[in-house]
This record gives sequence, structure tokens and C-alpha cells, in this order.
Amino acid sequence: MKAFLILEDGTVFCGESIGSTREVISEIVFNTSMTGYLEVLTDPSYAGQAVCMTYPLIGNYGITPDMESSRSWVDGYIVRELSRIPSNFRCQGTIQDFLKEQDIPGIAGIDTRALTKLLRDKGTMNGMITTNENYNLEEILPRLKEYRTGDVVSKVTCDKASKLSGKGKKVALLDLGAKKNIAKSLNDRGCDVTIYPAHTTAAEILATNPDGIMLSNGPGDPKDCGPIIDEIKKLYDSEVPIFAICLGHQLMALATGCDTHKMKYGHRGGNHPVKDLETGRVYISSQNHGYVVDVDKLDPKVATPAFVNVNDGTNEGLKYTGKNIFTVQFHPEACPGPQDSGYLFDRFIEMMGGAQ
Repeated sequence: MKAFLILEDGTVFCGESIGSTREVISEIVFNTSMTGYLEVLTDPSYAGQAVCMTYPLIGNYGITPDMESSRSWVDGYIVRELSRIPSNFRCQGTIQDFLKEQDIPGIAGIDTRALTKLLRDKGTMNGMITTNENYNLEEILPRLKEYRTGDVVSKVTCDKASKLSGKGKKVALLDLGAKKNIAKSLNDRGCDVTIYPAHTTAAEILATNPDGIMLSNGPGDPKDCGPIIDEIKKLYDSEVPIFAICLGHQLMALATGCDTHKMKYGHRGGNHPVKDLETGRVYISSQNHGYVVDVDKLDPKVATPAFVNVNDGTNEGLKYTGKNIFTVQFHPEACPGPQDSGYLFDRFIEMMGGAQ
């Protein structure tokens, strides 16, 4: 069956339908990872977005036990070629069946390099994936320009608190769209991790007397999270050590008077170099964000830059002045290096007083 990707600038790509045949409007972004497509599909940070994979062959090792959440969150999936015969000793199914089971519409067989170059040139755009060959471009374009991702954090966060028991430090993890490996990375270090829904109040979290607080990754524009930002300011005002990743990093910045802005096309992939400004060492990181903290408007009395992106000089982390708080834009729980930046979890445990 034919499928079409229609962008808000009027560009149309024609390919083959994969997954669900339902029609979807979404923000179109690209990811430069060569592997890890299942982690991309199940990362809650992609809610409200359709992802174009720049690597040309996707699905060659099938579906493996590496899901970052209980389901897929992407709105749509765009690939050059979908592997029809997966081969891996851990394979539990095909990506084609997974997309159908998860009701994710997709398109294959288009020139993903041309699409990526277009998004890099013009910036991230909204688009539609449809199997309707009789589409009306004049009717569709206004709908594309009006689309907004909205409050996607409320969509992806957990419904109720849950726990990963441990004998070490007690950590409260605020689930803004958390990947499973964040809680696992803490639990593997002995931490007793309680995962809270995104709209949990600061008072409720602090009442449990945690040794530390983790703010997770998540989707959407950080400025759409007003009530959550208010609660994070209260967490900042406490003396509890805090470590934040991705969206959590941005929300902490907004809570303390800093600003954020949307990037032209964002950072999404497993090959982004970041420099630790304290040690001078460079790490290869996994990233997934379309917004960034404005360091030009950063008050050094509040925070100072801790990491920088080697490619474009954008901020990748902050250390908060006079506080046991540090935040990073990238994903230290992911494995691009493969585990080079995992030391940040150890730093967090040291901030909480060290392992018990």
C-alpha cells in the first residue's frame, strides 16, 4: 500500500505503508543512531513526534528485550528500508509486527537523506503520514501548521507510584517520561528507588525523607510544564541532593530563573560528543531533545555550565551554585560509549553521602 509523508512546507514524499494505516499529524524529527531503534520507539520523550531514522536499514535484529517503557510512544516511524528477515539470538519478533501491534503508522522507501537535509536546512517541521492517495494539500497544510504537541508529559507519566527495592540510598524519581534504565541504573547501584507521577507535589516527595531526588527525561516544550516547574522550585529550595536528566535539566533551569529555547532541529542520536568542563574529558552521549537552556542568560550565582556540546557549543549540563544539584542534557543511562558517562550516577550517590 502506498503511503505519503506531507510536510508543512508542501513537500511530499511517497513510499510504502508500514505498521498501522491510520492517519497521523505530528512533529517530524530525525535520529542519527545506527542501532537502538527499539529504544527509540519506546522512549517516552518521542511522544508527539514522528521519527525519521537516518541509518538506511532498520529492523535487522528484530525486536529484543530492550524496551525503555511498556509501549511505543512515537506518533509515526519513517525509514529508508525495513529489514524483512531479522537475525539475532535475542530476537522475539519483527519490527513490522511490532508497529502494527502498537498501532504506529509508518512509511518506508523514501529518501530519508533528502528528508533529513530538508529538516536540517529549514528546521523541524510538522507533517502528516497518510495512505489516502486522494489527499487535498490545500486542506492539509493549515492543519499541519496548527499542530502543537501540547502537554505530552501528562500522557507519558506513570499513573501511580511504584518501587524498585534496594538496601542503599533512598531516591525519589519524578517520572516526566522516564526511560526504564534510569531507575535501573540507580537500583543496580543499590538505591531504593520510588518512581512518582509527574504531577506529584514537592511536599509529598519531601515527606518521605529521600536521600536524593532524580528528575527524569521527558517529551515536549519544557515551558508547557508550568505546575511541575512550580513544584521543582520547591525541591530546589530544599537541601536534598538532586540529579536531573534532559527535560528534568530544562525544568530545573526554568524553575531557577533561567530560560530555554527551541533548537532548529535538535539533537537525537547516540553519537553526540559532550565535554565535561571540570575534567576536560569528552564523552560520546545519547541524546534526544529539541530544546536547550540559554547559558547566555545564566546567572552564575544560580548555576554554572558543567558540560558543553562539542559540535555546536550548546549547553549540556549545569552545576548549581551552593547546592547539591547538577543536571545534564544528555542521557547517562544510555549506552553509546557504551557506559562512559555512567559515572554521573556514582557522583549522584556520592552527593547523597556515598554507598551504604
